[in-house]
Order: sequence, then C-alpha cells, then structure tokens
Amino acid sequence: MALLPETARQVDALVARAQAEGRGPSLALGVIRDGALAHLAVAGEHPRPDEDLQYRIGSISKTMTAVLVMQQRDAGRLALDDPLERHLPGTPVGALTLRQLLGHASGLQREPDGQWWERTAGADLATLLAGLTPEKITHPPHRVYHYSNLAYGLLGGVLERITGTPWAELLRERILEPLAMRRTTYHPTEPYARGYVVHPWHDTLREEPRTDTGAMAPAGQLWSTVADLGRWAAFLADPAPDVLAPDTLTEMCAPVVISDLDSWTGGHGLGLELYRVGDRVYVGHGGSMPGYVAGLAVHRPGRAAVVDFANAYGLSRGHHVVGLAREVLTLVLDAEPAPPAPWRPAAAPAAGLAELTGRWWWMGLEYELRPDPAGDLLAGPVGRPILRFTAEGPDRWRGRSGPQDGEILTVIRDEAGRPVALDLATFVFTRTPDQQP
Repeated sequence: MALLPETARQVDALVARAQAEGRGPSLALGVIRDGALAHLAVAGEHPRPDEDLQYRIGSISKTMTAVLVMQQRDAGRLALDDPLERHLPGTPVGALTLRQLLGHASGLQREPDGQWWERTAGADLATLLAGLTPEKITHPPHRVYHYSNLAYGLLGGVLERITGTPWAELLRERILEPLAMRRTTYHPTEPYARGYVVHPWHDTLREEPRTDTGAMAPAGQLWSTVADLGRWAAFLADPAPDVLAPDTLTEMCAPVVISDLDSWTGGHGLGLELYRVGDRVYVGHGGSMPGYVAGLAVHRPGRAAVVDFANAYGLSRGHHVVGLAREVLTLVLDAEPAPPAPWRPAAAPAAGLAELTGRWWWMGLEYELRPDPAGDLLAGPVGRPILRFTAEGPDRWRGRSGPQDGEILTVIRDEAGRPVALDLATFVFTRTPDQQP
C-alpha cells in the first residue's frame, strides 16, 4: 500500500535534505510495508537512482551470513555454543563460541591483519586463519560489546567447512534464490552506482576501488538494490518458513549484548543490530565499504521497514544513512499506524477449552482467560491477554509467550471434574478471590 501523499512528501523532503547537506552523489531510500515497496525516494544525479540500481551494502551482508549460520543450527549441524575450535581447529582463538562471534561479544579485534581489507584484494581462508594470534582477543569474551569484522570472516569459514560449499554459493542457494533476490550479487552488476569519497574542501569526487574481499566476504562483500534489499527487510519482518523458522528469527532478535550501557538505546542480537527508538525496537544493520554506505531498519510488529543507500563513504554535516532509515521508519509508523484487525465472530471453542475461559484470581488480582481461534489459550489482566498457552495433553498447557514462555499451566479439578484452580509454575489461580490456593 502506497504512503499517503503528506507522508510521502515528508519522506522525500528528508531524503532531499540528507543528500544535499550530506553531499552524497546519489541517495536512494525505500519504504517497505506488508512485504512490498510502498515508496521510493531518491535524490542526486551521480547517477540518478531507481529501485534497480545496485549499491554496495557492506556489513548488511552480515545479517545474511547470520541467517546461514542459524539454518545450519536448525539442521543440527552446529550449536551456537560450539567453540570455534570444533569447526576451525588449530586457531589460537578457538575457545570463542559461535554465539559470541555472531553477537560481537567475543572480544575479538575488529579487523584482520594486513592492509585495510575493504580496499585491498582479499586473501583465502587459510591466509586469514594463519594471521590469527592470541592477541586478537582484545577483551575478555562477553565482557563488553566489541564489533568485529574478523568474527564474520571466521563464521564464513565455519559455514564452508560444515557444508563443503563456498559462502557465496551457499548464500545464493539458501537465501537469494528462494527470496527472488536476483539483483543481490557478489560482484557489481550493471546498472550500479560507482562509489566515491567526496573531497571536504572542493566537493570533487574520487572513485574508490571495488574489491573482492575473499575470506572476509561474509562480513561485507555484497551489492544490492532498493527492491532486493526491500525483499530482505520484508523477510526479517515476516520470514518465509522454508528459508528460516519464524521462531529462529525471533531468537536472532533477542539481545546478546547491549552496546549502549548508559541509555540502552542499542544492542546486538545474533547477527542483527537492535535500536530502541522511543517505545519501539527496530532490528537491522548498517553497512559501509569504500565509496558506499547503506542502512536497514525493520519494525517487525508493524511489518514495516526502510532501506537506504548512498554512493559516498559517509555523509557529512551529521547525516547518517542508518539514522535516516530509523527517522523515516518512525515517521511512517507515527503518521500511518496499522489499522486494527476487524473483529469477527468466532466459532464455538472446544468443550475442554470453553470451561477454562473467564475470570480467575491470584493474590487479589483479576485475570482473564480467552480462547484463540488457533485453539490456544490466551491469558492476562482483564482486556490484556498478553500470555499464550498451547495444549500439550489433558489439563496441561505450555506457555508460548512473555514471562511464562516455556512454563507449564496445569488444570486442577474437583471430584466432579470441574476446573477449580490453575497451577502456573506453582502460582495457583482460583475462580473467586475468596478461595485459597
């Protein structure tokens, strides 16, 4: 669904201002809603962007590498708490776990040895591993957040060792083809925007190299478009189960570390950056390579996202593409909140479910149980069914959300077989506030 004209006007104005003040040769931004491109905003003429123009996405590549790792976890070929040694034996950093590497909680230094890997031809995996030393661990693991490109080069090596398939081919088979991301490629494919550094004094452009980063490719190699990265954003909002289980993607969005301990506005999950903006949490990632910056921000509950690109190595005067993506996403969600789902009459619940519905009491507090069309049991304070339970057997329900996720709710019956109490992990709910548990 397209944006309303006033919302679109405000988005266009923000993009035009960021390009002009930030001195970007070109800037492209896409708003994604309910799985489709709802609005394209572009600015600049070097070149004039459209939804099919490729830019380099840099570290947004890491989000796809992380999904590949989680696919292998779900298939039983690795565990997140496996030490690196199990899959890449013989390295001096082998005690670090895959979970720590995914979440930038390993303490591993930011870059591999040698020249700046983003601007030079990449080496192979053997060379990357040969450059590892114990000193590469700059902080005790899981002590602090410490971003590491090197960690994702190693994760790419783990994937290749486990599957016997090079990272780029595995990516194509397991993500790009299933999601129809045909314009997301390892090397640039015309039409693509050339990347520049803008001179700070006389506004001239210096074209930057477009390198093959070799074993570091899983950290930042890829090229994509507004249309294609929009498909990826839609997947992160509502994953295709044949690519990744929805529960697994939710797991990836849980914080491994908080990157901002003073105000808790940012953190990192399993391959995804987490941003708190007001009462909302967005997931996504930023990306940069010489001559390019890119942003991705997704609000999963609202099934909305923003992707953006510029073909300059950063924007000036305080503008930032990831910040712009979050600003536009917040604008869209505030201006055009999703309408509530219409109420519809429900079919009669099964007898065993119907007798549990209604009001229950615990410690003088009133709770409400309601049936769900899927056959689950919803529970919570009156009018706020924040908990979900799924039947596991006669009078036994398993928590599937919130603070009771995984806990067992047991129905207690009297001699006549009537439900008189609910035992939720030793907290007993009764039908009236006067009953004692």
